[in-house]
Amino acid sequence: GDGLSIVNLQLNPERNTGYNGTHIWNAIYEENCLALDGSASAPMCYEERVLYRLLSGLHTSTTLSIAKNYYPPSKRKGRANWEPNAQYFIDKFADHPEHLRNLHFSYVVLLRALKKASPFLYNYEIKTGDILDDEMATILLRRLLDSTILRSCHDVFTAFDENLMFKEQSTAISLQENFKGVFHNVSSILDCVQCQQCKLHGKMAMLGYGTALKILFLPEGIIGKASLSRNEIVAFLNTIAKMSESVREVRELTHLYWSTHDRLEKSNEGDSVDSITSSSAAIDGVDVLDAAVGAVSSLANQGLIDESAEAKLIQQAFRRNPELMVLSKHYGNDLRKFLNFLPNIDSQIAAAAGLDSGDPDVIVVGTGLAGLAATLNILDRGGRVTLIEKEHRMGGNSNKASSGINACCPQNTTYGDDLDTFMKDTTRSAGKSARPHLIETLVGNSESAVQWLKDRVGVDLSMLAQLGGHGHKRTHRPSSGMVGAEVIYNIQRAVKSYEKTENLKILMDTRVMQLMRDEDGSVIGVEAVTTNPKDGDNTTQTLTAPNVVLATGGFASDRSHGSYLEHYRPELMKMPATAGEFSTGDGITLGTSVGAGLVDMDKVQVHPTGWVDPKDPNNPGKVLSGELMRGVGGILINQSGKRFCNELGTRAYVTDKMLSHDSDYVQSKKWNVTSEVPTFSLVLSSSAGESAKKHVDHYMNKGLLVKLEGLHALAKWMDLPVYTVRDTLREYQRDSTNASDTWGKTSFSGVPQGDLATEVFYAGTVTPVLHYCMGGLTIDKEGSVLDEDKNIIPGLHAAGEVSGGVHGDNRLGGNSLLECTVFGTIVGKKLPIKPRQPIQQMNQNRNEKEQIQIPKMTMADVEQHNSEGDCWIAIHGKVYDLTEFAEEHPAGPESIIELAGQDGTEDFAAVHSEGILQDFDPVGIL
Repeated sequence: GDGLSIVNLQLNPERNTGYNGTHIWNAIYEENCLALDGSASAPMCYEERVLYRLLSGLHTSTTLSIAKNYYPPSKRKGRANWEPNAQYFIDKFADHPEHLRNLHFSYVVLLRALKKASPFLYNYEIKTGDILDDEMATILLRRLLDSTILRSCHDVFTAFDENLMFKEQSTAISLQENFKGVFHNVSSILDCVQCQQCKLHGKMAMLGYGTALKILFLPEGIIGKASLSRNEIVAFLNTIAKMSESVREVRELTHLYWSTHDRLEKSNEGDSVDSITSSSAAIDGVDVLDAAVGAVSSLANQGLIDESAEAKLIQQAFRRNPELMVLSKHYGNDLRKFLNFLPNIDSQIAAAAGLDSGDPDVIVVGTGLAGLAATLNILDRGGRVTLIEKEHRMGGNSNKASSGINACCPQNTTYGDDLDTFMKDTTRSAGKSARPHLIETLVGNSESAVQWLKDRVGVDLSMLAQLGGHGHKRTHRPSSGMVGAEVIYNIQRAVKSYEKTENLKILMDTRVMQLMRDEDGSVIGVEAVTTNPKDGDNTTQTLTAPNVVLATGGFASDRSHGSYLEHYRPELMKMPATAGEFSTGDGITLGTSVGAGLVDMDKVQVHPTGWVDPKDPNNPGKVLSGELMRGVGGILINQSGKRFCNELGTRAYVTDKMLSHDSDYVQSKKWNVTSEVPTFSLVLSSSAGESAKKHVDHYMNKGLLVKLEGLHALAKWMDLPVYTVRDTLREYQRDSTNASDTWGKTSFSGVPQGDLATEVFYAGTVTPVLHYCMGGLTIDKEGSVLDEDKNIIPGLHAAGEVSGGVHGDNRLGGNSLLECTVFGTIVGKKLPIKPRQPIQQMNQNRNEKEQIQIPKMTMADVEQHNSEGDCWIAIHGKVYDLTEFAEEHPAGPESIIELAGQDGTEDFAAVHSEGILQDFDPVGIL
């Protein structure tokens, strides 16, 4: 248009024009641009820190451009081109390496946005009017998008995560609006810049930043021409180029300075640093400094040293510490050795690096899914863990889980699911005790939790089901095998692969007796007693670590005098439980011993369906009949032969309907400890049984389910008249046709076929059972344990059933494994680790074995090895010696020993997938 002109910024790069922009930057930093929450005096929130680092990165980039193009061409000075001023660079950054880190942070944010926008940009049509230029630009853009940077730097991109921003619901909207406002303010301030060249570069960079953040906050599906303008894309790509050039300039200016200096000197004497000892003069040349800075940078990028250690080491490098220079000269290209030898040099350097004394970074107590998830995340980051388990085998109650793990993933949208609906279902179940911040954390991290179990742990979670209390299908489970057994086997396998390193120590048969604290009240370790399972001898030891994670489970099986169950829910003391005998609330006791607060301790979940074993009906320990059995179409029938509830209701609802068969309970809504717990029939049709085949086979092998041919056989098993059972089933068939019944059930799966006389049924007896403790230690959304005044107890963390508040009044089925994975992962990712030699992520998959001739056998050969001390089992046509493994079996040795000398294929397949056998070498083939 008239009055407008096109300026090619490539032909007009940022240079030292002599313009003093100090007042401009002061205005940006000081005139409330960063006070997103309205308070300039309060500590910066996360969003303010992000904004500050982005602006600081831009400031750094501008300063680098000036340093690189400082001296203009001058015939008098003999300069044909613009030349750099390395001393200016040193003066600006020698004492402020954090400014250079902010430059790298800004570059990461831009690259993260570029990675996200790649599908759109790859096919973006560039039109400038010059066909050749457009074609060349397209080729270059695609080359950038295909570059190894974007394909190989995933770990670097995680240095910033936009999903962590604007998470506090109470301030999110105002923060977002203020965040946008800052960009407008900065742009307005730039209008005051008198240097036109400087103004244009600044405005382009701010538009580039704004575009990057816009991309990061947009859903992937709507990134396109409708949401991004041409000017935004141009500014975005040019800002990436500008930051990339600045990163390169740091190295070039550093090289230039040390090519003419043998010590660090600042031109401003008032800000000068102390001269280093003369011995450093013997270690000269920029290559050595470059090696030192490069090694420190690599350690920081890999998370092996924190920002404080990085800053101190960079400072020592610029001061050319002689020991650091020698180490860098000879080991700068070998990070493992560089880090190993770092403690052997000057104590100041060792302290700066924060090197460890051999103690673990974290002590994890408990080896259920929560403890193992925390442990594996720490180990994968290069941390060191001592893992403690009081039992003789890993897995805890997680190993028993059968229904699945909930998550709102992309594939769930096929069934109409979304995060908001998942939140509402969980909140509705939690009732008056719902805590939105914990529920949001649980639900919001569900997709990544399931994806981590699939990708890192290697668990098949390809099947989806809808459990009671859920509005949609969102419960993931294996296509073969029981979810708990599959998850625990695979994750303990991944964790144990680190035993060959020095970073993992596992203490089984070890009970933590007390937590240790320092004088400031921080938890710094544990005192534990290890019992030798062979002779019963006890060994007491003190273990120290800066952080302790409690993942010890609940208290549902402790019926002793003075137990938590007796104190908070005495009426439930005689009710059977599905939890293992080890569920005695140890971690809760440990936490309260150091002042931890408790929450929801009276919220003990009574699950409606625990199997009654006809061989041992009075055993207080029951096997859970998970929601899946009702989700696929199982119906509940009372002793009068009638249905009495919506089987897909929440656990609390179904349990209430069951207990309401007792007249005293109807009046008081409180169970009488002297009353006999009622029993019911759980009946599945042939189609329902097929949908849950693995579970049906498993329960039939345990004698908990029976297969019944036809209506008469079912009625006889239930000890009821045939017409009573027939009328109930016919009414259910009619209800399914109408998609509604008396109790509000609208989803009908696995309905018995029309001809009841030829239908095949699967039936078993169930009873309400203690299943889960919603109460426990008070935590925040990061898994930090809080005291009674809601203050964080330094060094103490909790995940899983030992913590309280996540599920409120009632936990939804499938949310237990989710809680363990989400909060175990959060804790495992947040805890600091000491720098030590990098260890490549261990792969639990074994290398290809050499071909070994496996002998042929018959079942007669297998039958000779039929004892606890000599246990061979045939599985899928191969023979395995499981004698030593039996004691390590997460579900206990009994289920293995009882199959000694037999073909265990059917029992194995009911619980496990065949892939689990890859860790075992067969001793023969049938």
